[in-house]
Amino acid sequence: MTRLPRPTPEQRIKALKSAGFEDVRIRGSHPFLRHPDGRVTVVPAHSGETIGPGLLAKILCDCESARNEFLALSGVQ
Repeated sequence: MTRLPRPTPEQRIKALKSAGFEDVRIRGSHPFLRHPDGRVTVVPAHSGETIGPGLLAKILCDCESARNEFLALSGVQ
């Protein structure tokens, strides 16, 4: 299994929004995103930082998204 790339917060949020997620609210630097079918996730958006593979896997699990789908939407190779 290959490693997931470490996208920036802007790339993560852009990928989720292109998958149909919308901003619900923001608490500090953590936007809460919700999909019309009920899926919800929180994405830490600290500027200049990337997240580890464990948290990225948790976001993908919350979104019920496959890693290939996420990579295609984010444009990260």
